Formats: sequence, structure tokens, C-alpha cells
Amino acid sequence: MAEEPQPQAAAAAAAATEVVVAEKAPAEVEKKAEEPAAEAEAEETAAVADDGGAVEATGSFKEESNLVADLPDPEKKALDEFKELIVAALAAAATSEQAPEAEAAAPEPVFIWGVPLVGDDERTDAVLLKFLRAREFKVKEAMGMLRSAVLWRKRFGIESLLEADLAFPELEKVVFYRGADREGHPVCYNVYGEFQDKEVYEKAFGDEEKRERFLKWRIQLLERGILSQLDFAPSGICSMVQVTDLKNSPPMLGKHRAVTRQAVALLQDNYPEFIAKKVFINVPWWYLAANKMMSPFLTQRTKSKFVFASQAKSPETLFRYIAPEQVPVQFGGLFKEDDPDFTTSDSVTELTIKASSKETIEIPVTENSTIVWELRVLGWEVSHGAEFTPDAEGAYTVIVQKTRKVPANEEPIMKGSFKAGEAGKIVLTISNAASKKKKLLYRSKVKSSTVESV
Repeated sequence: MAEEPQPQAAAAAAAATEVVVAEKAPAEVEKKAEEPAAEAEAEETAAVADDGGAVEATGSFKEESNLVADLPDPEKKALDEFKELIVAALAAAATSEQAPEAEAAAPEPVFIWGVPLVGDDERTDAVLLKFLRAREFKVKEAMGMLRSAVLWRKRFGIESLLEADLAFPELEKVVFYRGADREGHPVCYNVYGEFQDKEVYEKAFGDEEKRERFLKWRIQLLERGILSQLDFAPSGICSMVQVTDLKNSPPMLGKHRAVTRQAVALLQDNYPEFIAKKVFINVPWWYLAANKMMSPFLTQRTKSKFVFASQAKSPETLFRYIAPEQVPVQFGGLFKEDDPDFTTSDSVTELTIKASSKETIEIPVTENSTIVWELRVLGWEVSHGAEFTPDAEGAYTVIVQKTRKVPANEEPIMKGSFKAGEAGKIVLTISNAASKKKKLLYRSKVKSSTVESV
């Protein structure tokens, strides 16, 4: 049986579980992952899984409410019992730390992600519900998980880690936060193709010391993201979306299973229910084999959060969950750092240009104003032109951009501007001669002291 897909499958398996909701004990996961049958199945599937880059899974998971009033009665009861166990545990810990003859003192407050575990803080319920949901509202199991997480945070030194200068500029393109999804969740991108750069790879995995530092940096990034972008309010934002880009993901990642398993175990045990959705893009054919290997020991709840998209479907899949103005250019969107004309508050219009058809976009222009616009056709290979048509009868049309065919290797976004001395409209024309439909993105605005979206 072929052995070549093994490192790739290992890398994909690592990516698949990088930050997964904690629903299985690490020992159970590791035991199942080591079963020969699972390895054999992955090899066998890898040999036949090339289906042209199909998309699997629907991301059908819907977040539950953190409002106590919305909880079913059994879940309310479990939450109350959980709180009682926490209060009792903290009281017992406070008593054991005092001399027998001393009067009982109130236990010191314990915080996790800046939220107290007991008290009247409305954020407490949202945090406790994470642990309960990760253990299917089995209160004792949730208590064990919470206790372990609190102790681990002390041992790992989370508070001091937050202030540490780990300085990993080489990895800023590997893992980063950018924008929010359509429901307001912050989005964290993981770009494994960056590890093709040997310098970046060595910086993260070169030796044991570097791997330990990389792990701390990754936990630090997660902690800072939680504190800065999640509010834990009952009706607020309590989780994030992860986008994992598997394009050009190097198979050599599979050589570091130990650090990967360590990271997965830490995330599973100590960060329950922090993922609202996990979208895998640019998924290669061999990934499906690795995913099949991982599936038996992931619950349906976990799997329902996963979305997989082939390279051809990646941008449109992302746009289902994240608006194009929030999606970075490299993933098919329109977001650019330091854009002088547009920000994420300038919404994007999405259109589909049918095969062998033409799309015309009209942008109204007022007298003595300057209009700016930008557009993108995913994959390009279309013809594009722009002209200004005055409103005045008998006035001449002005060609702003001469019609030309835009090749696939063109700059991803085409921008234009026009200063109009009279009222009229900018007419953008996009002709698609291909036999396949194309996705078109565009937006425009008037440049003035008062910015007005068109």
C-alpha cells in the first residue's frame, strides 16, 4: 500500500484539530488516533480520494443562547448545580489553606479570561456554559474540566505569558486575526503554506526550544484574542471563527506530531466551545482522507462546525460566512491594509456574471464630485471597461477605462476614479466570454469631506 500520503495526512489531521471544541478526553483521542485500523483506512482512502476537490460538510452548527432564560430546564438545573460545586470547591480550598483554629474566610475570587467564576457578573454564565456544553451538561465532568483548566493556567503561567515578549514577526503571516464574520465573531486565519519558507519553518520547529516557544506564542495569541475580541456578555460575542488555508501546506509538518498533539490536547482541555465555525479552504484531495481518519473520534457537534472547500470554491464559501469587505485579498476578498480609499465599513456588492454574458454596473455621480470604485472578478479572464455618461441631453460620453481583456494574472483588484464636472453616471461593463459563471465584487464611494457610499 502506498506510503506517500502519510505525512500529508498527518499534517492535515493536525490542521483539522488545531483548535477544536473540547468534547473528547485527550487520552481517548490519542488512543483512537493510534489504532492501526484508522491509519490503514487513511492510507486506503488517500489512494482513491481524488474527486476533483469536492466540498464536504455544511457547517450546520448554530450557536446556542447564553441567556439563562433561554435555556431548557435541565440545562438551567445543571448550571445551578455547577455553580454550587464551584462555590463549595473554592470554600474548601480557602479553608484548607488556613490554620484549623482560624475563622473561615471568604474564598479569594478566581478569574478565567477576566471573568469571575462566582458572583453576580453576567459574563460568568457564558463562561460556565462553555464547560457544561463541552461535557454535554454532565456537571461532575464539567467541574473536573474546569478545575483542570484553572490549575493548568497557573502552571503554564498564563498571566505572565500575556505580558511576555515572544516576538515572532516571521509568524505574523501564519496565524493572525482579521475582521469579523457576518454575525460579529472575530476571524482567526491559519495559513500553513507560509511554512514552505524554510526560515519560517525553522523559526517555529527547528529544535525543542523553538517548538516550546512556538507553542507559548500560539497560546499567547489565542489568549490575547480572547481578551480583546470576546466580551462574554449573555447576548454578546463569546466565540470566534477560524479559517485554515491548506494551500501549499507542506507535508513536512507531519514530522512534528508530538508538538501538534501537545497543542491539540491543551486547546481541547482548556478552551472549550471557543469555535463557532471552522472553515478549511483550498482543501487538497488528500485532506479528505485525513479528515475521515479524524472523524470517528469527533462528536457530531464538533463536525457540524467544520466546512471544507476546494480551491475553486474557497472564496464563495468564505463569503457565505464573512462579507467580502472583511476577507483579505489573498483569500478572494477586498480587504487591504492601509487602503486610502476603502475600509471594512464600505460594503461590497456581489454579483454573478453568467457564462457568455455581459454585466453592466451604473454608479450615479453628482456635479463637481470625485467618484472612486474598485471591482474584482474571481479568476478574471473577462473584458472590462468604464465610461462616464453625463445626464445632460446631447453631452458626450467620456471613456474612463478603455475596454480590454483582463488576464488571470492581473492584479486581484482593479481600481478607478473620475472627477465629474457635471452630473451623470459611471458605467462599468464586464463581459464574460467563458463557459463558466464568474463571481463579481464591487463597491464605490464619493470622495469628499462627508463620505457617502453608493
